[in-house]
Amino acid sequence: MPLLEPDPEALRPGKARAPAPDRVTDGSAAGTPEPLRSELTALLGAGKVLWKISDLVRYASDASPYRFLPRVVLVPEDLDDVSAILSYAHGKGREVVFRAAGTSLNGQAQGEDILVDVRRHWTGIDVLDDGARARIRPGTTVLRANAALARYGRLLGPDPASAIACTVGGVVANNASGMTAGTTRNSYRTLASLTFVLPSGTVVDTADPAADEELAHAEPQLCAGLLALKAEIEADEELTARIRAKYAIKNTNGYRLDSFLDGATPVQILRGLMVGSEGTFGFISETVFDTLPLNRRITSALLFFPSLTAAAAAVPRFNQAGAIAVELMDGNTLRASVSVKGVPADWAALPRETAALLVEFRAPDEAGQEAFEEAAAEVTRGLDLVVPAASVTNTFTRDAGTIAGYWKARKAFVTAVGGSRPSGTTLITEDFAVPPDRLADACEALLELQSRHGFDAAVAGHAAHGNLHFLLAFDAARPDDVERYDAFMQEFCALVVDRFDGSLKAEHATGRNIAPFLEREWGPRATELMWRTKQVIDPEGVLAPRIVLDRDPRAHLRGLKTIPKVEAVADPCIECGFCEPTCPSEDLTTTPRQRIVLRREMMRQADGSPVEAGLLDAYGYDAVDTCAGDSTCKLACPVGIDTGAMMKGFRHLRHTPREERIAALTAKNFRVVEASARLAVAAGNAIGERGGDRLLESLTRLARRAVRPDLVPEWLPQLPGRAARELPRTAKVGASAVYYPACVNRIFAGPEGPPGISLAEALVAVSERAGKPVWIPEDVAGTCCATIWHSKGYDAGNRIMANRIVEAAWGWTAGGTLPLVVDASSCTLGIAEEVVPYLTEDNRALHRELTVVDSLVWAADELLPELTVSRRTGSAVVHPTCSMEHLGDTEQLRMLAEACADEVTVPDDAGCCAFAGDRGMLHKELTDSATAKEAAEVNSRTYDAYLSANRMCEIGMERATGHPYRSALIELERATRPSGR
Repeated sequence: MPLLEPDPEALRPGKARAPAPDRVTDGSAAGTPEPLRSELTALLGAGKVLWKISDLVRYASDASPYRFLPRVVLVPEDLDDVSAILSYAHGKGREVVFRAAGTSLNGQAQGEDILVDVRRHWTGIDVLDDGARARIRPGTTVLRANAALARYGRLLGPDPASAIACTVGGVVANNASGMTAGTTRNSYRTLASLTFVLPSGTVVDTADPAADEELAHAEPQLCAGLLALKAEIEADEELTARIRAKYAIKNTNGYRLDSFLDGATPVQILRGLMVGSEGTFGFISETVFDTLPLNRRITSALLFFPSLTAAAAAVPRFNQAGAIAVELMDGNTLRASVSVKGVPADWAALPRETAALLVEFRAPDEAGQEAFEEAAAEVTRGLDLVVPAASVTNTFTRDAGTIAGYWKARKAFVTAVGGSRPSGTTLITEDFAVPPDRLADACEALLELQSRHGFDAAVAGHAAHGNLHFLLAFDAARPDDVERYDAFMQEFCALVVDRFDGSLKAEHATGRNIAPFLEREWGPRATELMWRTKQVIDPEGVLAPRIVLDRDPRAHLRGLKTIPKVEAVADPCIECGFCEPTCPSEDLTTTPRQRIVLRREMMRQADGSPVEAGLLDAYGYDAVDTCAGDSTCKLACPVGIDTGAMMKGFRHLRHTPREERIAALTAKNFRVVEASARLAVAAGNAIGERGGDRLLESLTRLARRAVRPDLVPEWLPQLPGRAARELPRTAKVGASAVYYPACVNRIFAGPEGPPGISLAEALVAVSERAGKPVWIPEDVAGTCCATIWHSKGYDAGNRIMANRIVEAAWGWTAGGTLPLVVDASSCTLGIAEEVVPYLTEDNRALHRELTVVDSLVWAADELLPELTVSRRTGSAVVHPTCSMEHLGDTEQLRMLAEACADEVTVPDDAGCCAFAGDRGMLHKELTDSATAKEAAEVNSRTYDAYLSANRMCEIGMERATGHPYRSALIELERATRPSGR
């Protein structure tokens, strides 16, 4: 055991707790039982079998209000693995559930036996026919697919609000649609073909001309059964008419019975049935979509009406005018949304009866946009609009920033209600559809029902398609609250079906909470046909039982999860999973959602239980050590949760008083530490040149084992040499800004090779060249942005350095008269934002007077307009850092790159490199995992320049790709250097 190994007990919840009724029982503490574990390990290999109790718990939750603990989690890499799993399940009488992103809202991604992760190894997109079609693997997010298609001016038809996280496989399996898809642009209508694995293991590619012949040979009973059902349905004229009527509006409840009407052969029928089948008919291994035009000319308005009725009455008029989206928000939703940053504060006083429509038109060209705007103006002139607040304009605009603000307000529905729900309550996001001409009545009826059952009354939705959304928050630990939820659901289903003849699920798919009400909507005849279809395709019931079909009338109350209170920063988490694709450790250990899920399970346990012990034992490395701390999860989270901050807090809890004192001492004496670090880098390079990098790697590994891996960095061959001791000479008089070289750039040199200039020299040169010289204070040595201590949770050291740098910066900038230009994006973020909580009151006042500017912003906004580019490189690929995402200056990186190169590429898979200061040297496996997809994309071709904006990120990307990354400012200096120099 390492000398300074942290004690897992430091993370144990500190108070005695009564065990929750839905806690994981002690019998599961050992994880996957035998012989299940050993049999699957022998079948697939140890690396594809997740069996620890922490693995099972982190996969037990999805975005729904349900929680079921799997017996084992499998991570297949290819179709052979999937077929082997299904064969095993058949032979052993086991059940299988496939899970991709886990963003499903009704428990579709949960299983009680074998759970199969089909996200990790199932990503990728091939753009076909110049963008007209796309072959997409099921683990690819919709956002990633659309990013690739955007280069061709195309996009997918389905556009769910969870596009940042939901996968294409999940979208097809649930027939998820979104704001614009309606009934014509969803998966059922835009899928050209798909490849899937049936429960028997048979693989079907619907695009194969021989598919029906091969299926008939492999599965004769299945083919006969499907054709018999088709004949039976088509012979029933009343049923046929009913099926067609049900899909005239959005409907994802139950199986797509219209597949029997639309498909002529068994393969064609299966192609339709797989859409919206929620994993109960097979595994979708590949999809081919017919894509749609990406009309980039956008005009939008947020229009306010005196009532829901007035707003609803306007919807068909905008539909007729060609609007691609018409989104409804009631007054309660509008008022609640003011808690979200960027939403006008004066909405808080909007009258209760107020309603709003967000209307958007998209056109391919100027003429089309003008035509839409004329049509929109004509509709608007005939509307009874109101101006209930000063911020309301009721005008159409092309301004991208304003339009983004409108959509932020629309999406604040979940953010505001979900984030402000009472602690300890779970959140249910429901949707349904009614005929669009019944929209206003449905809104009023829903609001009355919510109020009568004691739920917050609010409604929003895709008004153009009669699709409404609402939220319910209740405490699943209280039987009376569960009964209140049940009573609401009973009345809600009766309301939608009996009064409006609507769809109980419009786009979220049936799931566990609507399965008991399926027959209420479809009637006994159609429902029984669905049961028989399941029997034909999956006669042994291997796949996803109880997710679409369930005869238990109280099935929607089984497995409801309690939400125990955790640390304040994470307590609002709704477990939606939006954070996961942005997380650097997603494919290595845990994600932000899983870190919170694991913590909540600790809180459900009695103090000292075997399950709690197992969770704590794994949590240190899986959650705390391998968190990059980049906080990009906060940017993706709809309720703004910074799980990185929580992990930094846990790092602090694990520190001994002695460690905190040493960290504070390094902050106090950082001038000496900085000089020592520069000498250590030089010594390391000298040893590496003589004895090779392997000697240094071996020595540091021994030290890590002896002390602690999270304290002693590992030597990496990609580490550069030491920086020059002296910074460039500059003058204070006449300076346009104060230039603060970050300590990382004072310790490490830039990349070897041309253009042979340091970052500091480059920034000084281009600033002088643009007529805006900068001054480097002579006493910058010994100062730091404090991120070193902040990222590791050393609060005392962080406090010392945070106050030192603010006091110094205030003096250097003459009380904030000059801007402070910082040459590392993470340090810019540190000084601009992260130091603030650790400042004294006096220094907070000084900080408010500072203008902290990232060097990229300084160069793009202030210098570039004054510079002449004399030489350009052919191509450049850029790596935006996570700090730049927080600062909002990724566009400036692109601007600089485009000034220097004829062709600029931002990889679609670009994300946090997880080097995170020195974390890439403490846990290089984290950076290896985080950069794998981006590196593969970068290395698919060669570039003339590899650019970024933070030295440690550049080292991380060089390690990942084998190419020397450098600052875009160094490239800018080369590009603008006068000819002959």
